[in-house]
Amino acid sequence: MAQIPNLDNAPLNLTSLREQSQKELLNILKNFRGKKCLVFDPKLGASISLVVPASILKEHGVELRHLSTEPVQTECTRIIYLVRSHLSFMKLISSNIQHDISKGIQREYSVYFVPRRTVACEKILEEENVHRLLSIGEYPLYVIPLDEDVLSFELDLASKELQVDGDASTLWHIAKAIHKLEFSFGLIPNVRAKGRASVRVADLLSHMQGEEPVNSFDMGAAEISTLILLDREVDMVTPMCSQLTYEGLLDEFLRINNGSMELDASIMGIQQEGKKVKVPLNSSDKLFKETRDLNFEVVGQVLRQKATSMKQDYADMTTTSQTVSELKDFVKKLNSLPEMTRHINLAQHLSTFTSKPSFLGQLDIEHTIIEGQSYDICFEYIEELIHKQEPIMNVLRLLVLFSITNLGLPKKNYDYFRRELLHSYGFEHMATLNNLEKAGLFKKQDTKTNWPTIKRALQLIVDDTDTANPNDIAYVFSGYAPLSIRLVQHAVRSGWRPIEEILKLLPGPHLESRRGGYSSSAIDAIPSTLGNVDKVAHGQRSLVLVVFIGGVTFAEISALRFLSSQEGMAYDLIIGTTKMVNGRSLVETFVGNLS
Repeated sequence: MAQIPNLDNAPLNLTSLREQSQKELLNILKNFRGKKCLVFDPKLGASISLVVPASILKEHGVELRHLSTEPVQTECTRIIYLVRSHLSFMKLISSNIQHDISKGIQREYSVYFVPRRTVACEKILEEENVHRLLSIGEYPLYVIPLDEDVLSFELDLASKELQVDGDASTLWHIAKAIHKLEFSFGLIPNVRAKGRASVRVADLLSHMQGEEPVNSFDMGAAEISTLILLDREVDMVTPMCSQLTYEGLLDEFLRINNGSMELDASIMGIQQEGKKVKVPLNSSDKLFKETRDLNFEVVGQVLRQKATSMKQDYADMTTTSQTVSELKDFVKKLNSLPEMTRHINLAQHLSTFTSKPSFLGQLDIEHTIIEGQSYDICFEYIEELIHKQEPIMNVLRLLVLFSITNLGLPKKNYDYFRRELLHSYGFEHMATLNNLEKAGLFKKQDTKTNWPTIKRALQLIVDDTDTANPNDIAYVFSGYAPLSIRLVQHAVRSGWRPIEEILKLLPGPHLESRRGGYSSSAIDAIPSTLGNVDKVAHGQRSLVLVVFIGGVTFAEISALRFLSSQEGMAYDLIIGTTKMVNGRSLVETFVGNLS
């Protein structure tokens, strides 16, 4: 189970959010007397552990298991399945129950869908003839606090479902999650949205407010002043670039999942053959909180300085007499030694990847593509990767980056790379290429690109970026300012209007509206409320919720934290996302199955 993040310093009272979700699950469990076995779907278990620690569930007489093809091994006569509404899980549950019946095992079964039941899932249970043996309910867990400023809706496949399958059910889920937040923190008065999915979520929010209103008069002033909704398809460039922050690189190479990583013990200096260790990565680790948003170039230097300082303190301790207060301070520093050791090991392991010529070459070609330089150099590099049989995700990531910034590949290059990919990696990848094409991520060039105009107008390329003492968000990619965060920067400072012509060059419509008694048509009468949200009301910083539909990278979160920390910026940011992603994990969601 993952380590629970620290929420004490959250700009929004996320502790109350967690406590509410915890109470809802425990109330479900109280409906069933005696010992019971709670069976999670594999990914959901890690997510729920951030809301309800395993220790609390065990205190309530609950055994924990993961749903799999294997029958549930337990002495409990009551089994409660807690699963997302995926059809494949219905098949597994049915198989488990049918196994018990065949063995003459008598049990009572319940299925609780997270966050809600679907007709399609119940139909599968009926077809498998187990529906009558089950009691069915819902656990309305729409949002999970990953950290003190990050909320996840845990919708793994949002991008593919929206861009390929035409399945908009995730949008209802997102709107419901935000509406649920409003019941805790007040109606959000200002909404800015960019992209088809974002505008649709804004529309759904309005409908939900009409059907089940949040009464702003009863709750007083809203804690969140502005909601910014941003489609991932508006900026697919950023996730295709290699992240260069400490946390971003950890995710690129070692995969962070629900605020932790599972690594070989040897990486952490533990010499036990084959042993895995779970490494927590969230704000509970003070050293990680201090270093996670830094460009990785700087992290080694920071760790070195801290280690040197600790060594000097130890030397002073052994050579001079100390007061009780000084001894206490030294012991406090010693308590941070495990964190120091952890991050020295992690940074050392990361450097084995970042120093490789292959990684440095990839960074060079990414910058070449973004800056719109030589086609030939890019194509030669990608062709070489294919011939060397480098991982197909690395190849697809670069092809997608090129395709987005150039609105496709020239026909002869597109045909050539499609043929080479299928010959080199197998024809089973045809479905993946078709999905990417349907999503507009790998296609033939059919019109002139507007990327140079967007890049210039939003100042996305920043020369001479100082990674040690940054003055611009471009430090997170060593010279490229994430398009998504530039849009947020404008949305927060002055609204969409000053960049309206640029917004029109990006995918999807945009919207700016006022809620809570004002209609969208009344915007002209109240420009100040929809303009700058940097203003401090009653000495308090404004709070802005930025929601990414289709996923957000750790580097983008670092850029948002950097913005919020700048002098003169009087607002705090909370980030909401369908899922934490990087270029590889995002492309992987488009992997198709030919069967």
